[in-house]
Amino acid sequence: MNFDELVKNIEQVSTVLKQSVNVSINTHTTARNWLVGFYIVEFEQNGENRAEYGSKLLEKLSNKLNIKGLSKTNLKLFRQFYLTYPQIATIFSSKLLPGISQTVSDQLGLPITEKLPEQISQTVSDQFVIGVPADKLIQKLSFSHFVELLPIDDFVKRTFYEVECIKGTWDVRELRRQINSLYYERSGLSRKPELLSSIVQQNTIKKPDALDTIKSPYTFEFLGLKSQDVVYESDLEQALIDHLEAFMLELGHGFCFEAKQKRIIIGEKCYFCDLVFYNRVLKCHVLVELKVDEFTYEHIGQLKTYVNYYRKEVMLPDDNPPIGILLVTNKDNALVEYAMADNDKDIFVSKYLLELPTKEQLIKFINQETNKFD
Repeated sequence: MNFDELVKNIEQVSTVLKQSVNVSINTHTTARNWLVGFYIVEFEQNGENRAEYGSKLLEKLSNKLNIKGLSKTNLKLFRQFYLTYPQIATIFSSKLLPGISQTVSDQLGLPITEKLPEQISQTVSDQFVIGVPADKLIQKLSFSHFVELLPIDDFVKRTFYEVECIKGTWDVRELRRQINSLYYERSGLSRKPELLSSIVQQNTIKKPDALDTIKSPYTFEFLGLKSQDVVYESDLEQALIDHLEAFMLELGHGFCFEAKQKRIIIGEKCYFCDLVFYNRVLKCHVLVELKVDEFTYEHIGQLKTYVNYYRKEVMLPDDNPPIGILLVTNKDNALVEYAMADNDKDIFVSKYLLELPTKEQLIKFINQETNKFD
């Protein structure tokens, strides 16, 4: 296989699976991403071609494909996904997921299991017998879930979170929270891990939301949509963000709208800042994060990370340091916090207090908007 064939194969995979997306958005998105990783690894292991393209392969491939969602960062992620979950190959030769297996075998003509490297085939047949079946993984977990699981190198630990996530129908945010709270480690230290599991699941039980899959950033890219193309009437957070954008612009004071759900790539992970403005009076970016739950210090940390990212990667030499505004709301109260990267610049601090909305204005806005949903 040469480079042009690599491009053609990935384009074909993306086109065929995108056409049948109505069968199952979740499973097809995951399958597409795994297959892209499969092709990349196969190409890299194909000797002479690998030497020709070297370390620039993913960048060249992304530029040549020009398909939404197939950025260099995502291609690297898909390659890691394939290497971490080789057992997913079994769904392409089984009848457990006919929508995918038939699509791949009939329309793409891919004998996936035959093409697997020998050591990975052995892994599929031996090691992963004790793991979660591949068809259950891609039926129950979105690709955004897998993104949270990929950094976990320990197979047993990763399987633990797969099982608990499926059992508790966790959304991505809950999975991330449980990983960060060291649930696996706490379970190992507990004399009654089954009791801990029961408590954790009781505290996280929620009605599964069929829209969660659609809201995944990877699904939006797969469908060729932007996050603001789809708005759900029951989604309070989205409604507040939409109204907040208009509210900030109506205040004047030099606000220029720049982006909604702005993607920020830090390391190997993607984050999304709710609203980004540029203030031509202050000559700085203003980043706004809105949370429809109780205030936590993690919220402040997340916003400050965005602010520091903009200061380092986006801020121009003649710009002032970026500013962050955190809005936290629930049905009982509202909280507003300002986060600055360089809060020792007293003159600038005094000026931004005059040009930005006051805490009182923002709290009044939050209370008025949330009351509409009562």
